[in-house]
Amino acid sequence: MEVTEEKKKRRPSVALGLWLIKRIERVLIRYSLVADTPFLDPSAFSWVRTLEADWELIRAELDRLLEAPERIPNFQDISRDQYNISRDDKWKSWFLYGYGYKMENNCRACPETTRILESIPDMYTAFFSVLAPGKHIPLHRGPYRGLLRCHLALVVPEPREDCWIEVGGETSTWEEGRCIVFDDTYRHRVENNTGGRRVVMFIDIKRPLKFPGSLLNRVVLFLIRLSPYIQDARRNQVAWEKRLDCT
Repeated sequence: MEVTEEKKKRRPSVALGLWLIKRIERVLIRYSLVADTPFLDPSAFSWVRTLEADWELIRAELDRLLEAPERIPNFQDISRDQYNISRDDKWKSWFLYGYGYKMENNCRACPETTRILESIPDMYTAFFSVLAPGKHIPLHRGPYRGLLRCHLALVVPEPREDCWIEVGGETSTWEEGRCIVFDDTYRHRVENNTGGRRVVMFIDIKRPLKFPGSLLNRVVLFLIRLSPYIQDARRNQVAWEKRLDCT
C-alpha cells in the first residue's frame, strides 16, 4: 500500500486526534513546571550537567557508527511521516529509544551511550541525528507539548554560525559537548550551510508537570505510543535491523 493511501485512510482519526491534543495541551501548560518558551534554560534540568560531562563517551561510540554510515537509515525510512520534511539521504538516524521502546540491537552497539541515556529521568526518545552538508529541514511543528527536546551537540561543523536551528523565531547554534533544550511544538527549522556533517544526540523527555497534569500526560503518551504512526515506525526499525543482519 502506498504511503499516500495509508494517510487517506487515517485522515478522520488523525483530525480527531489533533483536535483532542490541542485541547489537552492547553490544560498541560497550566501545570507546567518549566517555562512556556521556545528555548529553555538547560540548567533547569539537573541531568543536563551529567550528560554534558559524559559527552566524549557518547562521541566515541558515534565515531564507531560513522565508520559504516551505510548502516544508518534515513530518518524517513523509519518514521514515514518524515517524508513531509525530508525525502533525500541527508538526514540519518540511529535510534536507541523511540517513544519508550528500546531498540535492543542498536543499544548493544552503544552500551555507554545507552547507560548514560537511561540515567535521564523521563527520557522517552533518543537517537543520533546526522545531518549531511547542505541539508535544510523546513519549518514544521512537533506533535505534542507533553514532551520537551534536548540536543546534545556531538559534531558541529565550521563555521558554527552557518549551522543553526530556529525555534519560534529565535535562533541558536550548537557547541560540541553542550545541550540546548527547546519546545518542538513551536515551529522550527534547521539549516546546515557548511561543508561538514552535524550530529546531535536527539532526546525527548516528558515535560515536568504538576499533578494532575502529569497524570494526564502519562495517559496521552501511552495512547500515542499505541498509535499506528509509532507502531509503523517500530516495525520499520525492526525490518531495518533484519536487513543489517543479512548483510
